[in-house]
Amino acid sequence: MKKYTEMTREERQTEYAAVKAAYEAQKAKGLQLNMARGKPGKEQLDLVTEGLCNALTKPEDFMTDGIDARNYGNVDGLPAAKRLFADVLGCKPEQCFIGGSASLQLMYDAIAKAYSNGMLHSEKPWSKLDTVKWLCPAPGYDRHFKVSQNFGMEMITIPMTATGPDMDMVEELIKDPAVKGMWNVPKYSNPEGVVYSDETIERLASMKPAAPDFMLMWDNAYCVHEFACEFKPFADILSLCEKYGNADMVYEFASTSKITFPGAGISVMATSVANQEYLKPLINVQIISYDKVNQLRHVKFLQDKEHTLALMKKHAAILGPKFKAVLDALDREIAPLEIAQYNRPVGGYFVSLNAMPGTAKRTLALCKEAGVTMTGAGATFPYGKDPQDSNIRIAPSLPPVEELEQAIAIFCNCLKLAALEKMGL
Repeated sequence: MKKYTEMTREERQTEYAAVKAAYEAQKAKGLQLNMARGKPGKEQLDLVTEGLCNALTKPEDFMTDGIDARNYGNVDGLPAAKRLFADVLGCKPEQCFIGGSASLQLMYDAIAKAYSNGMLHSEKPWSKLDTVKWLCPAPGYDRHFKVSQNFGMEMITIPMTATGPDMDMVEELIKDPAVKGMWNVPKYSNPEGVVYSDETIERLASMKPAAPDFMLMWDNAYCVHEFACEFKPFADILSLCEKYGNADMVYEFASTSKITFPGAGISVMATSVANQEYLKPLINVQIISYDKVNQLRHVKFLQDKEHTLALMKKHAAILGPKFKAVLDALDREIAPLEIAQYNRPVGGYFVSLNAMPGTAKRTLALCKEAGVTMTGAGATFPYGKDPQDSNIRIAPSLPPVEELEQAIAIFCNCLKLAALEKMGL
């Protein structure tokens, strides 16, 4: 297979005609395929349904640590749920605040409290400040950026490297007291699949930001989500921050969204006891307690870290072939042409692809015409603006392998068409 850059104009025209014909044939099938979000597939949901739904059957099952999970109270969650998340994350139970099905809600709520009341070390509520700046490693998680944008923050893009965010840049920017926080997905980052190096984590934990209320937002969404390797232990960021005198700086988040049910799971915000004591009364104004029955259901089903990791191996057996289907197609159809670079993740939920600059929007527009829905171009950057119009996030988890193979075949043809158009015909 000849590289596009080595083809003559006539050869590119011939190639374009052939790829266009294949694309039109695919479009004529009227397919409706979705690779837009990192949703678990039906097989994964079926994997946990019976065990989770039948975890509580008798009245006595709802009692734990002398607490009736069916009643009011315990805004910060059941002690048993705290112990479960502490076991998985490697922190302490008293550092865990248990929420509902979405860790994103806890993230949003923490920042909302900073704006309405200020955080533990704030001089005043952030809403009273002239400017709030926020560090955003990119490509990154679009929903993080939407939270920052919702509050009117000035988002600053931090380039991602193979070992995590550009720390030289981070350490320079935090000298500005208006820089109040930073998003992080430290393990199998969304969408790059990067695992932060030990050095990067140490540098983050030991930072001395000018802002006394700086929030290191540690979204550990994929902490146990390997699919092509054995479980990789990860540093406890809370202990590291405490070691460097930054115990109150870090807020770690995780959930069972991709372990049990995304729409009916439980989540955690792990942070210092001092932060917990400051935030609990503020949160208690808006809610008396999250769904403790669901918390207990998850405790009974997942039990501990060991059982959770055993379940994740079953998830991996389902996810592994899906990622292989995507990577095999890219290796076969795209790599020899040298029109894109892509990561080879061993965990998480995404494949990140960098197309020829200036072609991501066109590629995804062609995909949409052919019935393939994907995350919009630019979504992985602050304000939805990819300066290179290059990054594309592929989410292989939802479709069955057969549908996925059809979708990635269409995607490859769209990538080729966009590249050939950009090169000139």
